[in-house]
Amino acid sequence: MAEQTAAQHELATLIVQCLNLEDVNAARIDPDAPLFGGELGLDSIDALEIALAVSRRYGFQLRSDNPENQQIFASLRNLSSHVEQHRA
Repeated sequence: MAEQTAAQHELATLIVQCLNLEDVNAARIDPDAPLFGGELGLDSIDALEIALAVSRRYGFQLRSDNPENQQIFASLRNLSSHVEQHRA
């Protein structure tokens, strides 16, 4: 497993908190593992919850009609990179 950056850990913690993933340690989320369809068992409703939490925390919206969403939400690394590029 690759080591998380500080930004990735902050985002992983936000995901664990907003989705109430009680059995998941944010520090143990592999930055390169798939967020959806993988170990976390996340689904499309979870994506909406994550998008809402990101918009509240980082001051920009992850829009549901963005054609790049599949790539953005592919992994913690991709999502963190997107957040770092667009945060207010």
